[in-house]
Amino acid sequence: MRSARLSLALDTGAIVLPATGPIAVFGPRAGDDLSALPKDRLAVVTTFRPDYDAFERAGYAVSTDPAGPYAAALVCLPRARAAARAQIAAAAAQLPEGAPIVVDGQKTDGVDACLKEVRKRIEVGEAVAKAHGKLFAFASPGAAAFADWAARPQILEGGFQTLPGVFSADGIDKGSALLAGALPRKLPRRIADLGAGWGYLARAILAREGVEELHLVEADKAALDCARVNVTDPRARFHWADATTFRLPGPVDAVVTNPPFHTTRAAEPALGTAFLRTAAAMLTPSGDLWLVANRHLPYERDLAEIFRDVTEIAGNSGFKVLHAHRPLPPSRPRR
Repeated sequence: MRSARLSLALDTGAIVLPATGPIAVFGPRAGDDLSALPKDRLAVVTTFRPDYDAFERAGYAVSTDPAGPYAAALVCLPRARAAARAQIAAAAAQLPEGAPIVVDGQKTDGVDACLKEVRKRIEVGEAVAKAHGKLFAFASPGAAAFADWAARPQILEGGFQTLPGVFSADGIDKGSALLAGALPRKLPRRIADLGAGWGYLARAILAREGVEELHLVEADKAALDCARVNVTDPRARFHWADATTFRLPGPVDAVVTNPPFHTTRAAEPALGTAFLRTAAAMLTPSGDLWLVANRHLPYERDLAEIFRDVTEIAGNSGFKVLHAHRPLPPSRPRR
């Protein structure tokens, strides 16, 4: 979809890229086709580990922070409005005045609203609409024009710091709060928090008795950076990693998780299931898993295939907290 709009815009002259110089690509997703752009000039900027790894494997130059100046920039619009604004502000700050900034996104991700907002500030060229999305471009006005859109920390109840675009940036997630309240008073010695986000559950875990070591595993570096601020306990270890493939050198006694079930607007229950299987693979034979999930997700079925015991220990109309105990050996799934 993105490649179709890029190709059309370049072919029709809706966007004209400079002949030389690096081109930043902010926030592309794994699987995005960037072949319409000169690969040897691209600098992919992303904080999401699966995307970072995918573009690195494909031979692109990848970083987590922009390091301009760039000759041009492509902003791949994220879903969150504040995060989209922050990416445009980051692009403007890294480009000289007059350099082209291209913004591309799906209609379901708010590209029309973004276009209207940008048009209120600066002249924008004709938008290219194709494949349920839009692409538009404008000449960089310099950092000052979008300075108020730059990413700034937000402080939540309890002193937690978040950033635009991270999960539950505007408040404590209700499911995570339910899970935190359902954890036992005493927990095992060595624990992993899969999909740790900005550290809310980690604080709750470290407040329990018995914990000697906690591994926070999070794919979004921006969220993990917040967690480093929010969780200063020396027992915490931080890992920027894809939780669906992450492994520690040795097993842990317990896993706590609020697994995601989508990376786009479309639900992807298999993503949550991958978290559960990773958790089982990380645990000792007598290990425990505590997780929270939306009430409608059928995780009990998946858990029954990989754990000996599965129990719902808390819940409400929207969420359920499940406790799974003693993972089954991979070669012996329950039938």
